[in-house]
Amino acid sequence: MRAYHSDSLESFLRADAAQVRAVLADRSEMPPTDEQKRAWKGQLDIMARELRKLGGGGKGHVCLEFVIPRMGKRADAVIIYGGMVFVLEFKIGESQYKRADMDQCTDYAVDLKNFHEGSHDKPILPVLVASGAGSGAAYGLDMREDGVFEVVCSNGSNLHEIICRAAGMHAGRAPIDPPEWEDSAYKPTPTIIEAARALYNNHDVRDITRSEAGAENLTSTKSTVEGVIEYSRENGRKSICFVTGIPGAGKTLVGLNLTVKPRDRPSHDDDNDDGSVFLSGNGPLVSVLREALARDKYGRERSRRARDPTLARVTKSSAYREAAALIQPVREFITEAMDSDRPPHERVVVFDEAQRAWSKKELDRFMKKGKGREIGMSQPEYVINTMDRHQDWAVLVCLVGGGQEINHGEAGLPEWFDSIRRSHPGWDVYVSPEINGEEYLGRNYDDGRGRIEDMLGGIRPRYRAELHLATSIRSFRSRHVSEFVRLLLDLDAREAGVTLSGIGRYPIMVTRNFGLAKRWLQSMARGTERFGIVAAAKSYRLRPHGIYVELTPKATHWFLNPPDDPRSSNGLEYVATEFEIQGLELDWACVAWDADLRYTEDGWNYKEFVGNRWNNIRKDHKQRYLKNAYRVLLTRARQGMVIFVPPGDDVDGTRNPGYYDMTYEYLREIGIPELPYLEAAGR
Repeated sequence: MRAYHSDSLESFLRADAAQVRAVLADRSEMPPTDEQKRAWKGQLDIMARELRKLGGGGKGHVCLEFVIPRMGKRADAVIIYGGMVFVLEFKIGESQYKRADMDQCTDYAVDLKNFHEGSHDKPILPVLVASGAGSGAAYGLDMREDGVFEVVCSNGSNLHEIICRAAGMHAGRAPIDPPEWEDSAYKPTPTIIEAARALYNNHDVRDITRSEAGAENLTSTKSTVEGVIEYSRENGRKSICFVTGIPGAGKTLVGLNLTVKPRDRPSHDDDNDDGSVFLSGNGPLVSVLREALARDKYGRERSRRARDPTLARVTKSSAYREAAALIQPVREFITEAMDSDRPPHERVVVFDEAQRAWSKKELDRFMKKGKGREIGMSQPEYVINTMDRHQDWAVLVCLVGGGQEINHGEAGLPEWFDSIRRSHPGWDVYVSPEINGEEYLGRNYDDGRGRIEDMLGGIRPRYRAELHLATSIRSFRSRHVSEFVRLLLDLDAREAGVTLSGIGRYPIMVTRNFGLAKRWLQSMARGTERFGIVAAAKSYRLRPHGIYVELTPKATHWFLNPPDDPRSSNGLEYVATEFEIQGLELDWACVAWDADLRYTEDGWNYKEFVGNRWNNIRKDHKQRYLKNAYRVLLTRARQGMVIFVPPGDDVDGTRNPGYYDMTYEYLREIGIPELPYLEAAGR
């Protein structure tokens, strides 16, 4: 049962309030503080007084302390009445309606709508009750298209009126069956930050992900990798697993599930330890995940200590050190390995975005600058060499995104196979059949089967279909966003249009008015949902619109700080490029499309702005990086996006309207609708 206390409205009104509070205290994870007991008393007094005024009490239902699993929190009360769901958040004694409290209440309502099956087709009204606020505050009942109302604020004296008025708007709706509603499946799709926090708190991947195709795929992939780890441990084998997947399919989530768990780091001398670490060359991702886990750990420990002052004090720095032991930049792992010939502490290493691992030239350049000496190997070869120091068993898990190489010096997936063939033919290699695709191996190999075998020489890879994640879970409103983006960038306008028509509840819009795009973002997001502006790293001719890609934000501020902080993504003052956003996500995004990637009748025209002019990009790999940058940008939004294509400027030769018009017309030809001015209000 998700609620600490669940009862019919009629029974709730007959119940003894002290007994109800005793039930809440008994179900509570921690002994309730005196403050919590006073809050429950004030809440129950208001509910009893107001709900009695509804009349016909038998037709409603009350849930107290209703658990919202994805968010790891509880709604104070959920009332089912008149075919509607009312989510109540009480702030007993509070004299103001604070924005943070309104957002919290809205988050609960939106979360139920999106992820609780019993609420998908039900109107939901969030109500913030600040009992110390003034009476007589005016309120509206403003419902969005998805059936979730704007939050209503009340001091509790008119709660019955709010419920009656809202229910009256939906008179004639079929009544909700309370037990069926409460027991219906909750299928969340967390952000990678939410997922990391949940895993850090001992949840499993199946607890925090929808139990549909995406979650089944995730669970199957996780089980397959765990099977390889167990087999390697029992048989003294060294193995490397390649987990492939489309953007947003949950590759990083699988990797985190193998590594991010709250525990003390075992001794380096423990030969039986199978400790694991999550490595990434993506600096922003590492910084954000470390900071998110540290903030979460610190906040939870402070809350526990407030309840029990005898507990040891936990500092923010100690919480950060614990998180940093589990999530590391690749360069830290390599630097530590250079300073010792001993095997690393970890037996299992997860290498995120393995396709972006550095080539020998790039790694030597970096290490010579930092350590004064070269390694003479690529990142893939050096990491495999380091893990090969273990005398018996070790496992490398490489998470691979197709078509996501975005920078010079990235060796690509073939370097991993070449390194195994050259230096470590005794390792077992596990791959999915899909790894032979061009998006993983590039265009340097002939079409047809056997390419992996050719690169590995005499090593026979072990194919496991479960090692490919084919279903996007990021864009939970539609599974087809990644496929649509692929078709759009591959210039398959007809199929892109067909896919777009089937996307459903995931809005994709285009506009030439940047101010309108920003207002649309602000109007679409609710509660603490994150939105922001993204653009390619060299989109220098977006400056006249106030988009400065050179002024990159601090990732921890942009992704983690509250919406009212101007440094956060929601402040719309800083823009993230493909380098900050890859591996992370927003709920709503504005993709600013510069003239670097231009549509023409002959295909994409690849440009780079240098000094005061546009130059052609002629090298294939640089063209691929630019195209992949837009692939990353166009697949970052979980709930919807607007594409801003500048109108250009007739008097500015570097922003000739012709540089932009055909791209805009191509997007419209596919079927992406123009963002109307009326939609700026988000209705």
